[in-house]
Amino acid sequence: MSSLAHSTTDARLQQIALTRQAVLHDGKAMTDNGGQSWIERSWQRALASGKRPDQAVIFDVISPSAMRRVHDEHHALVRTARPVLESLGQAIASTRYFAILTDAQGVVVDAQGAIDRSDRRADLITRIGTDLSERALATTAISAALTELQPVWLHRGEHFFDTNSVYSCAGAPLFGTDGKCIGMLDLTGIETAERPELKHLVAQSARSIENALTLSHLKSAQDLLVRLNWPGRSLGDETDGLVCLNADGYVTAANQMARLMLPQLMPQLPQQPLHASDLFALSPDMLFEAARKPRQTNALEVPLWTGLRLHALPVAGGQAAPMHVRPTIATHAPQPLKDIETALIRKAVEDASGNVMQAAKALGISRATVYRRLGSGLKQR
Repeated sequence: MSSLAHSTTDARLQQIALTRQAVLHDGKAMTDNGGQSWIERSWQRALASGKRPDQAVIFDVISPSAMRRVHDEHHALVRTARPVLESLGQAIASTRYFAILTDAQGVVVDAQGAIDRSDRRADLITRIGTDLSERALATTAISAALTELQPVWLHRGEHFFDTNSVYSCAGAPLFGTDGKCIGMLDLTGIETAERPELKHLVAQSARSIENALTLSHLKSAQDLLVRLNWPGRSLGDETDGLVCLNADGYVTAANQMARLMLPQLMPQLPQQPLHASDLFALSPDMLFEAARKPRQTNALEVPLWTGLRLHALPVAGGQAAPMHVRPTIATHAPQPLKDIETALIRKAVEDASGNVMQAAKALGISRATVYRRLGSGLKQR
């Protein structure tokens, strides 16, 4: 390590020590917390609950009956997350960090990576069933990610208990397909160099798990995956919003990115069965029709009821490959919405053997709209 890195590390640890003294022992507020006021809030909750920084820490394991319940409830999460955790293990293999997956209560459900089982400090926190919640361990990346519901970085003495000051951790919450927090992903190192960039890595990895969980809701070839992003962004990578529709056009799952783009999907709103027509200001048939076209030409410009527009890439359920094997698909110039609508109207008229009234009824539009879009060459029928 260079002398500059040494001095930076020393200064960081010294600042943490001064802050601990001020808040945990002198009862003062943080004066320079780098925007991480959540750390102080967590420390204060621990103090209010009667915990002391110097007390012994017990890494409790939940009861056997609770363990069986956790295993049953989170089997799908563990199975879906395992490939991501294995990839993480490769990315951090030379850093002496390892990955921990917990449920929404902070109970360990899986752990992967270079875990030194001879080191009790590593073994204790990676046992399946260990309670790493704020109630048990006060301030950790696990408890912070689950409390703050955002990615966090926590280094050494920023943990509440003195005993835990050997750990450095990055954590990110995991959201299920209903938008509720279902757990968190953590990267932990023991007496190792500070790696705040791991906060970005763990957040990306959490997104990969969420996307894989969303894709698992595509049950048949008749289902539809709608990949969404804002104009100017490429479609086909892990920054996409994902919405799964069944054959009737109802939403069966969505990832967190889609919920940020489409507020109707947010879990705090009254939960009613949502239809694609509740999200997009166009006929859902247009999405299903576009999915039947070659992948390079089926991107749409989709209007929202708010007046905003998204780019959408509809994919038939049987063609929605796992995210980690899907190539990025550039869609900087999707087919104009008006052209797509016109093509669908023309096809509906052809399917109705030229019966404009029948075609208009099938599309849910007026006969006048059909004539206006296709021109005066149509016979009045």
